[in-house]
Formats: sequence, structure tokens, C-alpha cells
Amino acid sequence: MTFALNDVVDLDRYPIDQPDGDAYAAVVAHARSGLRADGCAVIKDLVRPEGLPKLAAEIADRKPTTHFSTQVINPYFHVSVNDDYPDRHPVNTFLERSSGFIPGDSWGDDTLNRFLFEHPAVCRFLADCLEIPELHPYADPLAGLTSNILDPGQQFTWHFDTNEFAVTVLVEEADEGGLFEYVPNVRTVDDEGFDAIQAVLEGGRDGVHTLDLRPGDLQIFRGRYSLHQVSRVPEHSRPRHAAIFAYTEQPGVIGRVERTMQLFGRVLPEHIAAEEERVRADALID
Repeated sequence: MTFALNDVVDLDRYPIDQPDGDAYAAVVAHARSGLRADGCAVIKDLVRPEGLPKLAAEIADRKPTTHFSTQVINPYFHVSVNDDYPDRHPVNTFLERSSGFIPGDSWGDDTLNRFLFEHPAVCRFLADCLEIPELHPYADPLAGLTSNILDPGQQFTWHFDTNEFAVTVLVEEADEGGLFEYVPNVRTVDDEGFDAIQAVLEGGRDGVHTLDLRPGDLQIFRGRYSLHQVSRVPEHSRPRHAAIFAYTEQPGVIGRVERTMQLFGRVLPEHIAAEEERVRADALID
């Protein structure tokens, strides 16, 4: 199937295919302002209303391939007590993560989700928002293009990302709950910020931002340094479905074995090979 960018993106409002225009510069400036301020930018209604049902239908069709898992994790996706740290510490504070991911190999080249994820104009626009020279679709065969599924009763608890940033399109919202919440820049490369993190894990709300996302909104988020969660979807609610687009500054990047197994329940030969060659970019716990 052949798609045009205007089938899914509201190019009248957001002409991301015209990088030399004033309107393009304005939306990029808006995104940069949010990212500089607290590591988060939201482009409201980037997806046209006519495009949403197609994105939603593709997720629904692939939902049987979702890997659902329930774990009790700390914010670094670890599941075991670490005796090097006290009991009351983020490393030894474990909360429920219950959610699912539709893996990347469920999405064919003929899907609108993949078309949007890989479109050169989208990649260029996101790179400009992030103020980096270029972006490449994440080469990971499972974690590049995914959909995050929160069925009734599920939550994606407080955590950090291993990637520097993530791009999300909310496709279907829950009736209530399923809210994206974050604490911007709670840690740095040189400071883990354990005290502030522990306060949030114990229910504190200081510094917590809650986003009012709606279907069609695109979110750019720096999740490596900002603690974040998607709150629980109540049992009586509709599920929450979001398309997750992962990009890297360098081509050919593959995800880590441990995190891939947690989110998708399996790894591929590409993950094993990449793990043997991996070099850490920082010394954070994860």
C-alpha cells in the first residue's frame, strides 16, 4: 500500500515537509523550548483525525502478538535486591510493571505506523527539534517500531530509559488513568539523585509533571535523566494504546539483551552480537 505524508500528518498545521519555511521553524522552536526546559515536548494533534483510525486498526490487528509481562522492578529495571545499598533506597524499591509491547517484527513495510516512523521528513523534523545533526530509525528488530499496550488494570511504573530520548504517538486513550507523568532531570550524568527519586517512589509528588495527552499528540521525551511512568488504567476502562518510535543518532544500533528480554520475552541473534561489542556511554546504574 502506498501512503502520502499528508494521509497521517496535519501538514497544513505542521508543514514538517517544508524545513525552510517559517511555520516549520515555529513548531521546531516550540519543541526545542520544551525540551530545553524539562526534557519534554508535545506536538498537539500532529496526526490528522483521518489518520488515527488507521493507526489504531493496525495496532488492534497486531495486538495478539503483544508480549505482556508483570514484574516487580526498581526504576532501573532490576528485579533483585542489591545488598550494597540500604533497604530504603531506589535500588531496593520495587514496584509493579504490568504492560505489553507489540514487537517490531510484527510491523510490515506496508503499515502506516512504519511509514510514519521511517519517513525522512519525520526523522529530519525530530532531529531538528532535538538539535542534533541527524536521526536514524532504531535498527533493533524488536524495539525500533513498537506499540505500548496498557490493558485495564495495568501500569508502567516509575523508571528510566536506556535511550537518550523516545518519541510516542498516543493513538487510543484510556477512559481514565493511563496518564504520562515525569520528574524532569531528577538525575544527571554525575549525580544519581537517589533522595529525590526515593521520595517519588514512596508517593511524593514534588516535581511531578502530568501530561494531558490526547490521541494524535506526538511526544518527544528525554527519559534517560527524567523519572517517568504511565499510571494505572482502571479495570473498568478502555485500554491505552501508544505507538513508540525509537531513533538513534548513529545508524545500526541494537538494544541490550537484558532489557529486550524484559520487554519482549525474547532476543534475536542481532542482540547477542551487539551485546558482545557494546561500549557504555555513561556510568549510570541504568
